[in-house]
Amino acid sequence: MTTSDAHDLVTPEDVVLMQGLAQRIVASHPKFINPDASFGELAWIWGKGHLAWRSSWPKRLWFDAEGRLVAWGWAQLPFHVVRADGTEKDVTDISLAFQVHPDHQELVDEVIAWFESITPTDVDRRVIMQSNDAFGLARWAAYGYPPDPEAENYWTRQNIRKLDDIDAPTLPEGYRLRTAAEVGHDAAAQAHVQAWWPSSTTVEMYQGLNGTATYRPDLHVVVEAPDGTMAASAIGWLDELNRAVEFEPVGTHREHRRLGLAQAAMLQGMLLAKQAGAVEATVVCVGTPDSGALPLYEGIGFQEYTRDVTLLKPATKNAD
Repeated sequence: MTTSDAHDLVTPEDVVLMQGLAQRIVASHPKFINPDASFGELAWIWGKGHLAWRSSWPKRLWFDAEGRLVAWGWAQLPFHVVRADGTEKDVTDISLAFQVHPDHQELVDEVIAWFESITPTDVDRRVIMQSNDAFGLARWAAYGYPPDPEAENYWTRQNIRKLDDIDAPTLPEGYRLRTAAEVGHDAAAQAHVQAWWPSSTTVEMYQGLNGTATYRPDLHVVVEAPDGTMAASAIGWLDELNRAVEFEPVGTHREHRRLGLAQAAMLQGMLLAKQAGAVEATVVCVGTPDSGALPLYEGIGFQEYTRDVTLLKPATKNAD
């Protein structure tokens, strides 16, 4: 077993390796993909954030004797956020995305030890992982990471459906379905920024998606309003190995909601992904009963597949 240096920063080449591990796990242990470690989520996080936050992204990789990636940790250290409306925020806690191949569970302790070694004890440390990973949850608990009680009412679930019978998308009069390949990346980026207003993702940061190996503008669906506004967006990430498409993110402009635009974008995205070879689709959303997204996804055939749990090791205050 070999590892990378403890304080290396995440590179686009690392993301490709991580996506490869995600593909192998989906093929053999599909319910063990951690929330921030899926094929599409990895590309999305890297693409939109590396220009602004990569300096706060230390990582470590673990390789087996044959040189294959079998585990990784990607930490998010404290960072500063400037939102589109000019407001600012300092994120002072620390979080970790990680993945360990189920055939190498002995590496969970090494991931935990690495994370502890690079992070201070006087800040909160959070980890999000699959709730059905009993072994991993037990090991993190042994290091002082129990479930975060404040997150019990806010968790996310992965939803899945087959791409056999897909309804034709419908839109209100004057709206039309487009793709980022047709409207251009700046326009598609505006759709996301407006949907998540006040987003910390800028149009300039969004351009980073073009630098990821797996972004396909022809699978990035947008809805154009009658006045030319990009009113909704859904990005599809195609995992060709597993013939699956993951949608991340999906959103609607705040002035064009309750019109069925996100539903239409998703249906169109599934049709395009099916044409590209996908046989199933996944999407993640908040899973609590008050989630506004659940009716959307369940209404177009998605069902719960897995759910996550947030672990928290509270800050330890130094004695005076």
